[in-house]
Amino acid sequence: MAENAPICEHVSRECPIEYTVYGYRPSLWVNSLLTSLFFIALVTNIWLGIRFKTRAYAIVLALGCLAQVVGYGARIAMYFEPFNAMAFQAQVCCLIIGPAFNSAVVYLMLKYIVALFGPEWSLLKPKLYTIIFIGADIVSLVLQAAGGGIAATTSIGDKDMLNLGNSIMMAGIAFQVVTLSMFALVATAFCIRRVRAVKCYPLAGNALQTWESARFRWFICGLSTTFLSIYIRCVYRIAEMRGGWGNKLMKEQIPFILLEGLMILIATSAQTILHPGNFFPAFMSRKLQHEPIESYTELPIVPKYTV
Repeated sequence: MAENAPICEHVSRECPIEYTVYGYRPSLWVNSLLTSLFFIALVTNIWLGIRFKTRAYAIVLALGCLAQVVGYGARIAMYFEPFNAMAFQAQVCCLIIGPAFNSAVVYLMLKYIVALFGPEWSLLKPKLYTIIFIGADIVSLVLQAAGGGIAATTSIGDKDMLNLGNSIMMAGIAFQVVTLSMFALVATAFCIRRVRAVKCYPLAGNALQTWESARFRWFICGLSTTFLSIYIRCVYRIAEMRGGWGNKLMKEQIPFILLEGLMILIATSAQTILHPGNFFPAFMSRKLQHEPIESYTELPIVPKYTV
């Protein structure tokens, strides 16, 4: 926005589109498409949650989808009224915090994978995956929400407060990147240790049946795709916010569409299409039997063979 720009409510000769924070009119068709696709994902996840009784999975992912629907719906409103402060505030808050729900689902799934294939090969007990990583995700979510709240309640022309909110949001996203990186390390360590031990301690029973299932391989591909998409998005967001509100990268719409919208759409699609109800049967069998999580995370899933 120009330094001596007037207070603008509508695009006009005195208030050109360049005076907005983003410097462009959000694409109507792209944001309409994203809103529609995330709404479909929202409804689908609610239906899948009811069908397979995956309550936690459905609630968390549905909240993420809802945030995207509201966020891109707000960007549609900004197409018609680029200076619409309420729409600007809604899309800032919702699109910033939405992906935290996607990452929470990834953390939740690794807990069940570790419990099935052998907690003894993990650096952490299964229940600690949710305590540590979802706890860190909540911290990231709070920081991003706080920064988004400051930006949302600040006049678009008040760059000092906008940049303060921007800095807090960037700290939250940076914390999310650190959390994702640590998660990748412990997940990789578990995979390496379990593979190395398979000759002496082979998979058996439910673990073997699950591993030999082609559907489970697709499920792992989906988790990996989700993780990578969220990671790329977070790195982009840090770069976008680094220069403060109205910086050159923030005024580029195509990078935003590809590295924010498309990445989270890919992540959400992978988590919805490759749903554990269809692709992780061992997880579902426990859910259908209504077993409390402590009943299997503390038991040795993999037989203790002697060498």
